[in-house]
Amino acid sequence: MSNRNWESRLTLSTLRRPTQTRTREAARISPEAKAHVSCEGYAHRGTVIIDARVIKERADVMSHDQRHRYEWKAIPWRTREGRVCKLQRRIYQATTRGETQKARRLQKLRATSWSAKSLAVRRVTQDNQGKKTAGVDGGKSLTPPQRLHLISHMDLHTPAKPVRRVWIDKSGKPEQRPLGIPIMQARATQALVKLAFEPAWEAQFEPTSFGCRPGRSSQDAVQQIGETIKIQPRYVLDAAIASCFDRIHHAALLEKRHTSPHFARPLKEWLKAGVVDRDVLRPTEGGTPQGGVASPL
Repeated sequence: MSNRNWESRLTLSTLRRPTQTRTREAARISPEAKAHVSCEGYAHRGTVIIDARVIKERADVMSHDQRHRYEWKAIPWRTREGRVCKLQRRIYQATTRGETQKARRLQKLRATSWSAKSLAVRRVTQDNQGKKTAGVDGGKSLTPPQRLHLISHMDLHTPAKPVRRVWIDKSGKPEQRPLGIPIMQARATQALVKLAFEPAWEAQFEPTSFGCRPGRSSQDAVQQIGETIKIQPRYVLDAAIASCFDRIHHAALLEKRHTSPHFARPLKEWLKAGVVDRDVLRPTEGGTPQGGVASPL
């Protein structure tokens, strides 16, 4: 190597060293100053650092998990919904192609995603009309800090608590039907499981099935009937199964769903959690609670 090249390298090295030293000194916070410096990426209020460590976090601004750097009202919901929809599309495609193991891995990934957890909590604590109805623990109408706390502590394997039974009147009949109201934590977890399971089950449902499916309604069923009978007359059977949800066999239901053990255990616990009816705890040997987020699935 020529002397000119060596001189050039020495000159560049000499110029870079003071710059790196000044950068390290500028990044170092003096212990005597003890100045509070705002941490970029966190909420502007309530979070300060000393020596690059977060030392204060107001509960009314951020969640207890330091990875969650948003206030409730500042969460970019469009971005979260896009991420959830993208992964749901991959689950649907993997199920359609018969790639069961890949679909299960994606479902497990969806159940641990912070985006999915935040959407599940928003649905049951903000969007749902039952947000003001309490379960057996009395929890209802959660505040934004409580919602962030719920996101941070969601776990599929938390022991299930019994549902609270409420009797409501049937429309047009002098009868009542029971509703099972889970606690808020169970509702959010069920909504999270629904986000993971719904695309896989949509890929397996019949195309002419319209009950309890996203994006479908009774008007779609009426249109399908019209398309079927416009060529030639057909019989239409209108039937209702008495106490259908109250008599579903748990083992047959779980076998029909054919889920992985990661999801089968919480599903079984929700089915066997019991019912509190007029302050009396009753076991549930069969049936599903009408009123739970995951019950339509």
